[in-house]
Formats: sequence, structure tokens, C-alpha cells
Amino acid sequence: MLLSAVSVILLLWPISGRSVLATIGIAGLQRADQAEARVREHLTQRLHAIGADWGAPVFVRIFKQERELEVWAQTGTGVYALLDTWPVCTYSGDLGPKQREGDGQAPEGIYQVRAGQLNPNSSYHLSFDLGYPNAFDRAHARNGSYLMVHGACVSIGCYAMTDAGIEDIYTLLAAALGHGQHQVQVHALPFRFEAGWEQAHGDSRWRDFWRDLAAIDAEFVSSRKPPAVRVSAKRYVTAGAESP
Repeated sequence: MLLSAVSVILLLWPISGRSVLATIGIAGLQRADQAEARVREHLTQRLHAIGADWGAPVFVRIFKQERELEVWAQTGTGVYALLDTWPVCTYSGDLGPKQREGDGQAPEGIYQVRAGQLNPNSSYHLSFDLGYPNAFDRAHARNGSYLMVHGACVSIGCYAMTDAGIEDIYTLLAAALGHGQHQVQVHALPFRFEAGWEQAHGDSRWRDFWRDLAAIDAEFVSSRKPPAVRVSAKRYVTAGAESP
């Protein structure tokens, strides 16, 4: 019997000794499966158009200033190709990373999403937790919780994608994780690092932080493979390509 990618994740992933299915209940499972039923055909067509299959590993880039979210998928050649770009309906705060609970900022940085961070029972249709604070954020004594990419068009520190948008994005992540991808890397970036960005933001307190993000983004653009990223001396550094 073939199960949907969402069903596989929910049945197999433990949370505190209980399955995700037991934690979220049948309603959340049905919502995610119904979303997949609506979007799978057109997403499969898009995947095939770039030489990728259903359940292929994926990679996400978010550009805060441009209000865009990209999903890239691994093709048969091993490199990643852009699958599609979705508009970010809204986010809260300004350019710059989130620093503390309640500051209203949407995060910037390098995040990892595993199956247990998917939430099909979200108050905002469907969502996934970015994993803030990560090791970098903790090294800088930052705090906060439940920083999501979700549906609807309201935000308090999250990236809201509309219900239609999150159905596509969530389903792609769920399928990839259900087909063996260990974690999905999400790069939440302040803007596209195009020529002249340093001059345009020369007086920003975050310029050095953004330089490190720009170097990571440039490595991905060059290799078309998500780089392995770690934290060293309170900075993001890369160490080659990450395994899916």
C-alpha cells in the first residue's frame, strides 16, 4: 500500500515517545493529505520540467526585502534547479535578524527543518518551524520560539505565504522528508545579494553578519548545491556541499 509522504512522516516520527499522529490527531493528517491531493499533480509536472522526481530533496531561500520564497529541487544530475518562486504575503519587523522573544522580527540566518517541525494542525492552515533559535542564535544569546513559515497573511515574527502558497511549499518539504531527506536547509536572507548591496547598506549594524550570509549564498549560486554550514566563533562558515 502506498502512503502519502505526509502520512509516512506522521506515522514514523516520534515525539516524546508518541507518534506525530497521536500528537496532532486525525484532523491535521487529513488537512495535509487533502492539501497534497490538490497540489501534487501540478507540482509533479513542475518537478519533471526541471529533471526532478516527486520526493526529490529540496532547498529553500527566503528573501525578506523582495518578499519572495524560492524552492529548489535536486535534479537527476545531482545539482539543484529552481522549481518555483512564491510571494511572501507578509512578514513582521524590519531588515535584520530576530534577537529576542517579542521583538516582532522575522528571523534571518541558516535554518534546518526536519520532519518533526512540520505542523499540519497549524492555526494558519499549514506551517513548519524554522528551528529558531539555532546554534548561531544561541551563541549570540538570542531567544524566541515558534518562528514559522505558514499560511494566511498575518505575521508576528513569521513568514506568511497565504494558504494556497503554503500548500505547495509544505507539501514539497513533506514529500522530500518522507522520501529520505534528513533535513531541509532554509536560508532566510535579508535581500538578494546583488552588486552594490554593501554600499546600499553601509551604515547597517548587520553588515558583517550579512557578509557571511552573502558568502554562503554565493557558494550555493556557484555550486547549485546547498552548502554544509556550521557555526564557528559565533559566525556562520561553510564546509563544502551538504548531503541530502
